[in-house]
Amino acid sequence: MAPEYSLKTHLQSRSGTLLAVGLALGTAVSCIAQDTTPAQPTTQQSVTVTTTRSSVEVGASANTVATLSADDLTQYPAQTLDETLRQHAGFELFRRSSFWVANPTSEGISLRGLGSTAASRTLVLTSGAPLNDPFGGWVHWDEFAPGTLEAVTLVSGGGSELYGSSALGGVIELVPAIPSKSLIAAELAGAGQDTSNLSARLDTHQHRLAELFAVQDFRTAGYITTAAPGPIDRASNVHFETGRAALHLDQSKHSRAFLVANVLNEARGNGTPDQTNGTRLWRAIAGNDWTATDRLNGRARLFTSEEAYRQSFSSINLARTSETLTRLQAVRTQEAGASADAAYHRARFALIAGGDIRDIRATDLETPISAGQPNGLQDTSARQRFLGGFLEALGQWSRWSLAASLRGDAAMNLTTRVLTQTGTTQPPDRTEAVASPRLGVVRQLPHGVSLHADAFRAFRTPTMNELYRTGQVGQQTTLANPALTSERATGAEAGASFARKSFAAQATYFFTEINRPVSAVLITSTPTTITNKRENLGQIQSQGAELAAQVQAPHGLAASFGYQYAHALVTSFSAQPALVGLWIPEVPRHTATAQIHYRAGSRANLTLAARETGHAFDDSSNLYRLHGYFLLDAAAELKLRAHLTGFVSLQNILDRTVETARTPNLTLGTPFTAQAGIRLRWPAR
Repeated sequence: MAPEYSLKTHLQSRSGTLLAVGLALGTAVSCIAQDTTPAQPTTQQSVTVTTTRSSVEVGASANTVATLSADDLTQYPAQTLDETLRQHAGFELFRRSSFWVANPTSEGISLRGLGSTAASRTLVLTSGAPLNDPFGGWVHWDEFAPGTLEAVTLVSGGGSELYGSSALGGVIELVPAIPSKSLIAAELAGAGQDTSNLSARLDTHQHRLAELFAVQDFRTAGYITTAAPGPIDRASNVHFETGRAALHLDQSKHSRAFLVANVLNEARGNGTPDQTNGTRLWRAIAGNDWTATDRLNGRARLFTSEEAYRQSFSSINLARTSETLTRLQAVRTQEAGASADAAYHRARFALIAGGDIRDIRATDLETPISAGQPNGLQDTSARQRFLGGFLEALGQWSRWSLAASLRGDAAMNLTTRVLTQTGTTQPPDRTEAVASPRLGVVRQLPHGVSLHADAFRAFRTPTMNELYRTGQVGQQTTLANPALTSERATGAEAGASFARKSFAAQATYFFTEINRPVSAVLITSTPTTITNKRENLGQIQSQGAELAAQVQAPHGLAASFGYQYAHALVTSFSAQPALVGLWIPEVPRHTATAQIHYRAGSRANLTLAARETGHAFDDSSNLYRLHGYFLLDAAAELKLRAHLTGFVSLQNILDRTVETARTPNLTLGTPFTAQAGIRLRWPAR
């Protein structure tokens, strides 16, 4: 059993390392500093903030919010969006590798040490529509071409009181760029491992109508992720294209409408000749923001997506000299949904009400392979439907701000049918009714100091992938479980923040307890294979602290520092009592991030970034240890001409080993990688 540590003891033992990192490299980007003023739009259009379902904000927010601007996203030394979000100390994926080489089914998000499986315990939104894969809950980070995001906001802690299922650990909103004038932009970059990245964007504007068109083509030969490769191992790689078209119409000064269409085509090699997967995803979002009077406004959204996903699985012998194809999968998913909300605000009070519906239909066709030939069939069709409504009240009195929310949801699993060679089974329909309240309070003190606290309930319904599909990453197979029920979380946080013109800091204590969390529990293990099964684990608990600070120094210098300590354990599991007291898989006790930025007028930018992560375990039994690591990255931009900028990015400068998984073979993260390219933008900023 893993040893226990108190929060105080751990923070004391790590303080020397953290201070050294912080002083050497500055302060972690996460701008977790508490919001004390209403969010300001960064373009001529308004930017929706995830702390409330409406654009209305009254008083300070009790949520812990981190905001990354467009400059934060482009100037950070990373090649992919998920790597860029690691600026936030509490952000981590199910696996430590990025989507550059990772199977998309391992791209679940963990905030505040809550962990994840393939499915994410954090909801990702854009334009008010969910981006989590409707079948599996993971996130396709390559949907957005570079330069098409205006900002990213990360709200830690539960968000189900406004957004329902999947917001158990928090909400991440990708705020898309909105065309406000004519623009031509392009980026051409090359990197190690035979990597190329080409993207372009065109904005047009005519009176009340504005359009945005963006495309990207990315390909990499990748690298061999297996630490001790054999003759059968190949480089894990990806090649994808994405396209985006957006139309924005200012119907009047009281109404603004938009329509967005997105397509993603992705093909991956997963490290051996027979292990591949591919995704084709179409998405459309339509919306309208309206203002009836100075006191009444609202929003409406319609969204739909269709996805085709394929994957092949194999078994590999101990010497990794031969491979046998074992199974083929093909999944098709259709999603449709709508949401609407309205806000009435008067002086220092606001009342917001809304509701949403989301319907998902999927088929999973699995074909076992024996001796190179199909041997059997399993055809699963299923449907999920989510209905929810919420009410939120915001108020401010003197130096006090209060927010109270209550949401009710009905999560339904419907018309499931499983067809095999032996016959057809139809599990009964199930409906779960869930209530999600939240109460938050902020007290603003003199001299830029504020105190905040809130408490919440949240939930996540298992995805159809967890209920019905058997998955495999490397030689680790995870069996489905149609009997899974929703995860339910109870949480609270309290903290203090300080903000001045050139300095901001925050400290927050958090506590979250999840009942019936869906986890992969070890069933059998051999030198060549691991078999897990998804189970409702009983109860897990994560408590700890977030620290963050930012400083703006003279002469173009800025620094940031962030730290998260997460004491995340299994606290109850009657089916396997030996798991009690063990660490939640994939969750390190500590993570620290630090950055220092230097801006030489409008000509050049330099960013130095570091991340330190403690050790974690890759399994519920804590048998497979993943060692901690320290990464140092750097990026530089230089304006070559008025409309042309050159850039260089160096990742893992020290070429440190990053252990990403033991399945049971050890796999490794990205080695030292250099990238260089040019950006064209007309007109220049």
